[in-house]
Formats: sequence, C-alpha cells, structure tokens
Amino acid sequence: MDMGLLMFASATGSAEVARTAEQLGFDSMLLADTQCLTPEVWTQLTLVAIATERIQIGTGVTNPVSRDPSVTASAALSLQIASGGRFVLGIGRGDSSMAKIGRRPAPLAELDVYLERLRAYLDGKEIPREGHPSRIEWLDDCDVSYVPIEVAATGPKVIEIAARRADRICFAVGADTERLDDCIARARRGAEAADRDPDSLRYGAYINCVIHEDRDVAREAIRGGLSVFAHFSGFKGMDIESLPEGTRAAARHLRTGYDMKHHAAASGAHAQALDAEFIHRFGIAGPFDEALARFREIADAGVDFVRVVPGSRDMPPQVGGASIQSLSKVVDELRS
Repeated sequence: MDMGLLMFASATGSAEVARTAEQLGFDSMLLADTQCLTPEVWTQLTLVAIATERIQIGTGVTNPVSRDPSVTASAALSLQIASGGRFVLGIGRGDSSMAKIGRRPAPLAELDVYLERLRAYLDGKEIPREGHPSRIEWLDDCDVSYVPIEVAATGPKVIEIAARRADRICFAVGADTERLDDCIARARRGAEAADRDPDSLRYGAYINCVIHEDRDVAREAIRGGLSVFAHFSGFKGMDIESLPEGTRAAARHLRTGYDMKHHAAASGAHAQALDAEFIHRFGIAGPFDEALARFREIADAGVDFVRVVPGSRDMPPQVGGASIQSLSKVVDELRS
C-alpha cells in the first residue's frame, strides 16, 4: 500500500515540505485547493514539481465549480510535463473552497459532466462547447503522459460516478475498515455496471493520523483535521441512530454545527465536540505500534494507497513534525 501526505500549501514552504516528504520515503504529496485558506495550488505545485524528483504530486482536491474543465486540464497537463509524469489530478465536489465564496458543492450531475469533459480535454480530444469545437490545442506540440483522475468520494452516488469516470477513487469515510470495505464493494459494482474492469481502478483512503505516545496529545492534534473529513462524510444518507452512542452524538453535531470559520482547526467547537470513541473510529491517534496495526488493517481491506492528513492546522509544530517522522517509519514497515 502506497502512503502519501495531504498538506495545506505554504506561500514560502511548500517546496521544502515536499523535499522533506520525498527524503522521508513517502510515495506522494498532494496539496489542498482551497483558495481562501491556502496559496494558489497550481503555482505551489509547480514549485513542488521543480523541487522533487520521485514523489507523486497532485491536487487534494480541486473542484468542478471554480474552474472550467479546459482550465483544469491545461494546468494538469502542464504539471504532468513539469513533474516528468508524476502528477495525479485529484478532484471532488468542493467544500471549503466553495463555502468561502458563498457557494455550494457541485451538484452530482454537474460533477459527472465535468469529469467526462475533463477526461476528453486531458486526452486531447475535441468536445462541443456551446456549439463550438473545443480541445487543448497546444498538446499537438507535446508528448505528455497519461494524467490519472482521482475522485474524492464519500456518498454512494459520487462513488458510482467515480467508478464510471475516474482512474482512482479516494474514499473520505475515515479509518473504519467496515466502511472502507463497503465503499470498495460499491465502487467495484459501479465499475462493472459501467462495463469497466473493477481491477483497473485503484482504491484509496484519506486517513487522519497523528502518532504520539500520549493519546491525549494525539487526539488533540488530530481533531481539527479529522473534523474536516468527518464533515465531508457528513453522515448524509447514513442512519445516525444506528451508530454507537458517542459516535452518534458527534455525527449529529458535525451534520448541523460545523463552523467553517474554524475549518481544519482543533480549536473549533465542532472539533472539540468529538469524543475519544469517535476519534478512534474515524482516525488514528496514538502510539506507533497501534498506528502501524491500523494501517496494516487498512491495507488488508484492499486499499491500494492512503493520503494521510497529518493533523490540524493549529496543532503544535513539534507534534506534527514528530508524527510525520513516525509516519515515515510506518512506510518503511509496510514495505518490509
């Protein structure tokens, strides 16, 4: 199982973070595309591409609302060239990037059409746009390797769209292997229904993780980032009342009380409302041996890769740095 990091870009430090991640042995580093919270992602990824040699890079994730598919495809193809074929185009419906400009995530039908057009543009094909033929014409002078599309998915309908349109599906449903099992099974059924080979897709998971010998420290450091992905999951369509009591209360709070002003921060009331049971069910927060065992369980569930969210935006830097060092040792153990 490949292991990478999902990070917020830094106006001055993205390239150095990527170099460090590469030196530590991580397989990938993706940058979030949320324009009001982080610097512009395509510029930062260009710097990352120049600064690294091996590590896979990409968006984690961009969205179908703020950019036309031709713009996204042209940027992705440019990054594929700049990185020497190491780019993956991660895309979702949009959450904080939309909320910060007063808009909502893309409707399902819009996502479906966007992915279809995006694939066509990436492959150099011509598609009709408002009665006009449209394609990425500058590709005629270039030899660009295939750009994989990776869809971030939580609910069943997005999973089914991704199974039809994407090369990879990264599930944002937490670290619970039962939920991951269900998502992979649904994706495989969706691929079969679309006459695609389910084995041709790669299946991944966003995993919130902080490794620290003191579980209380780990839980406090993880809760902001974990609340983001639990909010993404939203528990929409899920029977909340069937969940364990502690998890049930936290799920209700995230469904109705998420505060975008404290997005990814542990200090937010919605993050502080998460109890130990919920954090354990949705993320990984604790000593090294426990984290390694959980990641092995995730790999055994059929997950091909993970995008680790290594804590909250406001966690102490020394806690985050030490945890990432420990995560690199998990990478070594998984490979041995």
